Amino acid sequence: MKTFTKQLWFNTGSRRAYLNITSKIEQLVKESAIKEGLCLVNSMHITSSVFINDDEQGLHQDFDRWLEKLAPHEPTSQYAHNNGEDNADAHLKRSIMGREVVVAVTNGKLDFGPWEQIFYGEFDGKRKKRVIIKIIGE
Repeated sequence: MKTFTKQLWFNTGSRRAYLNITSKIEQLVKESAIKEGLCLVNSMHITSSVFINDDEQGLHQDFDRWLEKLAPHEPTSQYAHNNGEDNADAHLKRSIMGREVVVAVTNGKLDFGPWEQIFYGEFDGKRKKRVIIKIIGE
């Protein structure tokens, strides 16, 4: 079995963002030369997420509104975690949206269902954060 590991770095210009990273992951699968296996894409920060869904702007707006209702940023005083920080909501949003995805690699390509794309979700941006990609297989 072969393994292939790379990192992607993100530094969004806004507090919250949803970035389609599918083409970057597809390129890494190609670079790995693994034809059959699994691809793990994992956010390495507790205030960001990796998830799979449709690349539709209205849906991204819906995510943002829904997450803000579930874990509003303001008032920051509502959170015990915000002891000198203001990102408790980002931790909660990450828990909801997930830490990682695993996608099958079939014939050297990500094996998606209809409309599926991989996204990096940022909930406490404006600083550098890392995503690890690990591809295993033959």
